[in-house]
Amino acid sequence: MRVLIIGGTGNISTAISRELMARGVDLTHFNRGERKPEWSADVRTILGDRTQRAAFQAALADEAPWDCVIDMVCYEPADAAGDVEVFRGRAAQFIFCSTVDVYSKTPRTYPVSEENGELCALASFPYGYKKVECEKILWEAHRRGDFPLTVIRPAYTYNDTWSPGIHSFGGQKYHLDRLRKGKPFILHGDGTTVSVATHRDDAAGAFVGAIGNTRTYGQAYNVTGDEWMAQNHIWRTIARLMGAPEPDFVYIPTDLLSRLAPKESEWCMENFRHNIIYDNSKAKRELGFRYTVKYEEGARRCVEWLTSHNAIDDCAGYPFYDRLVETWKKHTAAMAAEFQI
Repeated sequence: MRVLIIGGTGNISTAISRELMARGVDLTHFNRGERKPEWSADVRTILGDRTQRAAFQAALADEAPWDCVIDMVCYEPADAAGDVEVFRGRAAQFIFCSTVDVYSKTPRTYPVSEENGELCALASFPYGYKKVECEKILWEAHRRGDFPLTVIRPAYTYNDTWSPGIHSFGGQKYHLDRLRKGKPFILHGDGTTVSVATHRDDAAGAFVGAIGNTRTYGQAYNVTGDEWMAQNHIWRTIARLMGAPEPDFVYIPTDLLSRLAPKESEWCMENFRHNIIYDNSKAKRELGFRYTVKYEEGARRCVEWLTSHNAIDDCAGYPFYDRLVETWKKHTAAMAAEFQI
C-alpha cells in the first residue's frame, strides 16, 4: 500500500508514521524538510511547501496514484482546493485531519456527536472557521467523485514532550513553572469548564484504522479522550504529579480576561471557555479507536520528560502574568470593600 502524508513529522503524524512503518507500508512524506527526525530516516520525503500551490502540484504531478493520502497540515481553504486539484482521480482515499472546533461551541445537547453537532464555527475563531471551509471543499469533491473522503476530528492531542494541560493562555510550559513554585495561577471563569485530552499514540490509531477502510468513506469521526475533566481537576492533577503545592487558583471572568490580555487569551475567549464534551463511540466502532493512555498516566509521562530534559520555561520571563494577578486582586478587593454593608 502506498500512503502519502502531507506533513508527517508533527504531533499526531509522527505516531501515525511510526505505526505505518512498523506495518511495512510504503510511506512517503511531503513537507519542507526543515526537520528530519532520526526515526524517519528511511521514509521517502518529497520536499516542498504546500502553500506554494503551483510548486505543490508540480512536485506531485508525476507520482503514481496513491492508495491513501492523509493531509495533516491543511488549515486554509486554498490548501483544501489545492488538494482537490492534485489528488482528483489520483487517490483511492483521502483522509483529512480536521478538528472538533468545527462544531458550534453552544450545542443543544452533550455529548456532541457527528450527527447532532452543528458545523458552524464562528468567523471570529479563524482556526475552527477555516477548518469548516476546508471540509466544505473536500466534501464537495467527495460528492463529485473526485476521491473518497474520510474526515477525522481530534480534540486536544498531546505527546510526552508537551505540557499535559492547556492553560487559559495556551499550552506554554511556563504555566508548569508557576505551579511548581506555588505562584498564583489564573483560570478563566470558575475553573469548572470541562475538557478532554488524548495522547497522540491513541489518536494515531484512529487514522491508521481508517486507511483502506471502505466503511469510513464519506464519514466523519470525533477522536477524543474518554475522561471529561474540569480545568480545576486537570491542574490539580498536574501539580500533584510535579510534587507542587495545592494550586493557588485566581479565577477571572473570561470576557474580562480577553480584554486585559487579548493576545494571550484569544483561544480561551473563543474555545476554552466552553465545555469540550464529545461522543467518540463512532470512532471506536468503525476505526478501532481506543483510549488506552489515561490522563494521569499521560500527564505523568509529560512531567517526567519535561523535568528530565529541563524543558519547563522560567515563568519570570512572563512578567505580564504577575501584573495581571496583582491588578485583579487590587480591584476586586476594592469592589468588595465598596459593597460591604
